[in-house]
Amino acid sequence: MSHHLSRRQILHLATASAAGLGLAACGGGGTGGDQKGADGDSGRITVWSWTTAAEALRGVVPSFERDNPGITVDVQDLGNPAIWDKITVGLASGGKGLADVLHIGVDYLPGYLQKFPQGLADLSRLGADRHKDAFAQGLWPTVLGEDGTVRALPWEVNPLGLFYRHDYFEKAGVDPASLTSWDDLIEAGPRIRAASGAQLLGLDKPGTAQDLDFFQSLMLLQGAFYFDAEGRITLASPAAVQALTVIKRLNDAGLVADTAGEGTWKRLVGQGKLATAPYPAWAIEYLATKFPAQKGKWRVMASPAAVPGGGRSAIVNSTYLTVSATSPRRKAAWRFVEYALTKPAEINRMFASGGVFPALKAAYDDPKFSAPHPFYGGQRVLRSFVDSLGAGAAATNFTGDYSRALKLAADAQTQVLLKGADPAAVLKAAAERLAQQTGRQQAA
Repeated sequence: MSHHLSRRQILHLATASAAGLGLAACGGGGTGGDQKGADGDSGRITVWSWTTAAEALRGVVPSFERDNPGITVDVQDLGNPAIWDKITVGLASGGKGLADVLHIGVDYLPGYLQKFPQGLADLSRLGADRHKDAFAQGLWPTVLGEDGTVRALPWEVNPLGLFYRHDYFEKAGVDPASLTSWDDLIEAGPRIRAASGAQLLGLDKPGTAQDLDFFQSLMLLQGAFYFDAEGRITLASPAAVQALTVIKRLNDAGLVADTAGEGTWKRLVGQGKLATAPYPAWAIEYLATKFPAQKGKWRVMASPAAVPGGGRSAIVNSTYLTVSATSPRRKAAWRFVEYALTKPAEINRMFASGGVFPALKAAYDDPKFSAPHPFYGGQRVLRSFVDSLGAGAAATNFTGDYSRALKLAADAQTQVLLKGADPAAVLKAAAERLAQQTGRQQAA
């Protein structure tokens, strides 16, 4: 749903070509002219982020500056996707013009670590390893460089859930507790549609935007992704075929609305024409803020499994703070990153201001994570997502070729949704093309 959820989906739009162009970095940052970097522990540091996350980081600055005299912090909202252009170009030009602290999404961090192995600072030597067990399971491998050193700390984590219209399910006589797999939802879908006039979910069928979140979620529920831990291609794996088959079955049953076009998904939800939203934790406040008239009508449940009897928890995305290797104030920058992301009071202050679900496990002891939410009929929705994280999740290997995999998977999904193509056949062809484009081997 990139046409309405810019913060998560626009991550895919940065210009991958910039990494190979050696272009001059644009804009001023924290690195100045010293391209070797230094371990300065005082002075002014700059932080690059975007929109609500940038605003949340600004909320940490007063207490940080109070507790760390001699350091001042300038948080800059570069916008999205502009931030990815600037970071990519800056890294490609040896770190010129980069800020001291960079906010990076999981779909970019692995690629940066592969293409620019010395571009982000080694935080292990500054003490980052002591936080290894502090964050939700499955995130730590992503922060490690190829040499095994820590290059970032996790900030945001988004466990998967299923938001659903409680009133529609009740009217249709469907018990959410009985829906343990997507097979169950496909079976119940016609009853829900008949009772409410709503389709189960929405997808951009012609692929005007790369609407792959649902497909990826179905893979992640099976412990799979486009690549395995060794970087081999798994786009045609049984798990990927199962994920696309679920989507085909939903579409063939008339349970998928077409959300192509700017604002279409939001309009359909506002009109009550979608019965579910298979989204992660960030959607808690999104739905409550955008659709206040639907207060009390929504609930959250654990995601149905992609296969009967399969897993029902997954981490679908995450973001990180890192330090530029060419920062002349690496110690000062690290002190800000550590302060913002490892102190429960600070991470929860940011969560309260911007809805960025924290990766820090100690944050979940705050009573707010067990509080009833009025929009969801008093349900303790935050606790349901915390419990989902407790089930654990395997690390996801995005690699530096994620954008290529995304494009090929989007084309395959469109063929299935518009032409009724066979999921196994289109994914086999997509995997072969991905292997040709990247030189990667396919997993057996």
